[in-house]
Amino acid sequence: MLRIAIDAMGGDFGPEPIMEGLIAALKKNNNFTAIAVGKKTELTPLIPQSLLSRIEILDTDDVISMSDSATDALKRKNSTIYKAIELVREGSADAVVSAGHSGASMSLATLRIGRIKGVNRPAIATLMPTSENQNTLVLDVGANVDSDAKNLFQFAIMGQVYAQYALRLDEPIVGLLSNGEEDSKGNEVTKEAYKLLSSIPNFAGNVEGSDIFKGTVDVVVCDGFVGNILLKTAEGVADTIGKIIKKNLKRSLISIAGAVLMRKVFKNLKVRVDYAEYGGAPLLGVKAPVIIAHGKSNPKAIQNAIFQAINAASSNLDNIIEQRLAKYSSIEEN
Repeated sequence: MLRIAIDAMGGDFGPEPIMEGLIAALKKNNNFTAIAVGKKTELTPLIPQSLLSRIEILDTDDVISMSDSATDALKRKNSTIYKAIELVREGSADAVVSAGHSGASMSLATLRIGRIKGVNRPAIATLMPTSENQNTLVLDVGANVDSDAKNLFQFAIMGQVYAQYALRLDEPIVGLLSNGEEDSKGNEVTKEAYKLLSSIPNFAGNVEGSDIFKGTVDVVVCDGFVGNILLKTAEGVADTIGKIIKKNLKRSLISIAGAVLMRKVFKNLKVRVDYAEYGGAPLLGVKAPVIIAHGKSNPKAIQNAIFQAINAASSNLDNIIEQRLAKYSSIEEN
């Protein structure tokens, strides 16, 4: 049975939504147990009697706040995220989920759990909604602000493996984010990356930003600086569209009546753009699954982040990524 370590104190709203999400996940899935890392006196009252046997508490009250430096986490060995990461490193847990300081989670995972052999830099991947009934996996969205062509090549391999074995997609198609579809477009890094990526199966070439939301490809690869801007822009656009719709619906009785008739459509739209539906972003390239959830995660987001961790831990991703990178190692060296 899988064991998932949870940084139970790291989110913006304290332990309540995190524990509520964990409890919901445990009720829906009987194939895992959890280790909640946090202050025992605060966590124990949040656990129903029926689930006490499936949730172990590792007691500590030090929390890395969003205002702290990521490097602080390396020194504060009693912090919740440090102890959660150590559980995975020691083999006491199979995966870790945290809605806390993302920089601390990345740094500790990279240094304490370690990188998969052949991976130069881990990458954060996230799912973007599309106009079709599917999602596009985009990476990197923030782990690396400066990436070279070999980094992008490795991101593509890791993203393709994750899409195939964790998301259960057959032969996922990969695209390279650029400012045009032609192979002549892009900066020097993307042009060099294009040559490397041309050697992998199901590489569709360059894609533009709009292709992410059309579902043209399954995996989109980009630099972490560009990817993070893309992610924050997409979140902002979704929020703005929602506010515009709400404001205009209140302007007349006809609009209100139309909104009532369109309730199901609006509900489906909300589901498609809600980050809680995807839970968190996997940090690909480390030896065990690390899921980084949004700091403002609600219980549903935490529940889905835990399900992501379970899927990843059940998929032997680290070995598959290592084998896939070894297969293409000669291409990177040329």
